[in-house]
Amino acid sequence: MSHPPYRWPDPDRDHANGAFIPGSADYPARWTEAAAAFRRSRKSRLEPDVVYGPAPRERLDLFLPDGAAKGVVVFVHGGYWHLFSKAHWSHLAAGPLARGYAVALPSYTLAPAARIAGITAEVARACWFVGTRVAGPMVVTGHSAGGHLAARMGCADIAVPVARVVPISPLAELGPLMATGMNATLKIDADEAASESPARHALRDGVTAHVWVGAEERPAFLMQARCLSEAWGCPWTVDPGQHHFSVIDALADPGSALCEVLLQGL
Repeated sequence: MSHPPYRWPDPDRDHANGAFIPGSADYPARWTEAAAAFRRSRKSRLEPDVVYGPAPRERLDLFLPDGAAKGVVVFVHGGYWHLFSKAHWSHLAAGPLARGYAVALPSYTLAPAARIAGITAEVARACWFVGTRVAGPMVVTGHSAGGHLAARMGCADIAVPVARVVPISPLAELGPLMATGMNATLKIDADEAASESPARHALRDGVTAHVWVGAEERPAFLMQARCLSEAWGCPWTVDPGQHHFSVIDALADPGSALCEVLLQGL
């Protein structure tokens, strides 16, 4: 795969993941198929499309482990806040489920129907709801834009019943996205970049955090992950050999280093 010479600055290229991943167009269908197969395999331990708020997309799937749940993991999907839904990612629940944790996967209203601040509020509402359904510690994780939303659940300005956040490839500083073409959809302005950038907020007292990112990701995503780690004074892991689309696969493996970090200290 060849690309034209880099011209700095180029915010759209900096944040273009698929253009730098061979076979990237095949991933959504692969995710959808794996997720559907997993839902079928766990049908007896799945509560699908549970309503957690008033908007049409405020629905979540709740997977329950075979025994009593030790706690719950909330996985928030990515897609630059305007793509995908919970239905693409069910298979990623396999790792925490095998370790005895329930897993909730919420959908949320997508941009441009919602601003990022509104999406943050929906995810917070989902976390509060999940806390009423599953006892024990709650971990919030998510990928890309979902990593942003997971990180927001750990910020000092939001009160949610979360013990730990593990943002994966998060968008922690929204300022650079204001210069991208997709901001015509997202409509991030300076005020929202300030209020919705996790790296501009303190980590809430009592919440632990660990940032995870693939070593083969775009430099902008490596910068974003390091930015959040430095702002919060928390560990970060650069996962060797993983790109933006493969870095989440380890969630399906209960013995993976990512699952170990996810549930560390609980």
